[in-house]
Amino acid sequence: MRAGPVPVEARSGRDEPPPRGRVPGAHRPPVPAARGRRGRADGSGSRRRRLRHVSATITPAGTRPPLPASPDRARRLLRRLTRPAAAVLSGTALFLSFPPRPLWWLALPAFALLGWSLHGRRARAAFGLGHLAGLGFLLPLLVWTGEEVGPVPWLALAAVEALFVAVSGVGIALVSRLPLWPVWAAAVWILGEGLRARVPFGGFPWGKIAFGQAEGAFLPLAAVGGTPVLGFAVALCGFGLYETARRIREYRSTGRLPRGPVAAAATAVLLPVTAALAALPLVDDSAEDGTATVAAIQGNVPRLGLDFNAQRRAVLDNHAARTEQLAEDVAAGKAAKPDFVLWPENSSDLDPYRNSDARLAIDRAVRAVGVPIVVGAVLTPETGPLRNTLIAWEPGKGPVATYDKRHVQPFGEYIPMRPFVRLFSSDVDRVSRDFGPGDRVGVFDLAGTRVGLATCYEAAFDWAVRDTVTHGGQLITVPSNNATFGRSEMTYQQLAMSRVRAVEHSRAVVVPVTSGVSAIIRPDGTIAQQTRMFTPDALVAEVPLRSSLTPATRMGAVPEGVLAALALGALGWAGRTRAEKRAAAAR
Repeated sequence: MRAGPVPVEARSGRDEPPPRGRVPGAHRPPVPAARGRRGRADGSGSRRRRLRHVSATITPAGTRPPLPASPDRARRLLRRLTRPAAAVLSGTALFLSFPPRPLWWLALPAFALLGWSLHGRRARAAFGLGHLAGLGFLLPLLVWTGEEVGPVPWLALAAVEALFVAVSGVGIALVSRLPLWPVWAAAVWILGEGLRARVPFGGFPWGKIAFGQAEGAFLPLAAVGGTPVLGFAVALCGFGLYETARRIREYRSTGRLPRGPVAAAATAVLLPVTAALAALPLVDDSAEDGTATVAAIQGNVPRLGLDFNAQRRAVLDNHAARTEQLAEDVAAGKAAKPDFVLWPENSSDLDPYRNSDARLAIDRAVRAVGVPIVVGAVLTPETGPLRNTLIAWEPGKGPVATYDKRHVQPFGEYIPMRPFVRLFSSDVDRVSRDFGPGDRVGVFDLAGTRVGLATCYEAAFDWAVRDTVTHGGQLITVPSNNATFGRSEMTYQQLAMSRVRAVEHSRAVVVPVTSGVSAIIRPDGTIAQQTRMFTPDALVAEVPLRSSLTPATRMGAVPEGVLAALALGALGWAGRTRAEKRAAAAR
């Protein structure tokens, strides 16, 4: 049998642990002798110094403790987290650019940050970064959707809608390698918004970049090509800012200043600004067809929350009483006599065709004020779906025309996939009977004024508002009911939509809301009057009537189609370029 190794204690002359990295009893090769200024020729002095150092670093169990993180490792980790943090920050900045904050300009650095985080990224990384940006944007923007039903619907909606931003992020990263990439990236963003506004369940366009620009410098572009052109200009300017900064940094590090790319970056910033200035003459609030004096009634609701539907008679009485008070103010000379009065959506959730008390209350208010009233009612036919209906009610005649809301709200007015959704929230059963959509464009003739009708949620859809103008609307009204969403930012976001629509179609827009904020908006997007939330009130103002059509109204969806084609073409170009590079590398 081979003799075992000599114990460390015997070799070193003292009770010390084994050398670093060795286990007691393991074979150690001989150390060559060396002479030094200190220690003996056999190396025992240097060995003692090594053993003393090891004894301070070996744990009692004979294993080394974990090494502290190196500065290089910390820097690498920080670099890995920088882009995800920038993506979240870009989404948060987009949210902060929306009303009620007057910070529309934050959208520009938001897109610049998004461009930096996505530029040159691979598809998987771009998808994750885009989703983070979408969550940073949509989670706070849509928090009102969980106001009365809890966080699950809110989180689910924001997560699903953020997937569209994630897919857009992949497209932006892909085209970022092309010349003039800010143009293609902005077009890809609008393509993503267009898809989000159409699928699923008819789409959810809430949060389109254009809706955050009601007070912005780019707003006149809404009259040129609607919300797609307005949103494209904002995204292009933001991406252009990043590209300009990138070229400046490149010049500082290399001393080279390529004229073509620099000119393209500067153009991406200056072109939207120049176009917005050129579009200013399209923003006009002069009267083409005379004026109309309009009244908007905000009757208020007794309590906040989903159970406002259980207070149906009280809500109707509130609006009737506030209208009768307006009639008294007119008789006393305290208010101008309106040509017609607009009530909000759900101002009578009692069907006046089937409920005699509701019919009498409405008729009494109409007779008191002596002019037509548009009443927002819920119709409950014997069979079939419910109807969210606007009724034109004239003195001495009663109901003379109706408009059924064409785009009813999924998960609010009807429940898709009800058994599946019930697994996540029992609140779906609050909608015990679904609403059905109408199929006719809404334009009422009220005392000689043709009024276009877009009920609440419909104001978010380009086609739903445009149809009312192309069918002869000289003025637009957006009757709404925001009582379900309490004192959240939802009502201000919806008000901003109506301001953008006013400029887009060069029409005055009247927004009567059950609980606020109600407003009268001039064709240039400025607010003539508005109410406070949850306060009964009546707004009366003279507004200009207009019949001319802006380029945006005439072209309809054409600008959006052109931008979508640009995006698809750029994606195809980028995909082909990438495939050619791979093929060349494989040769």
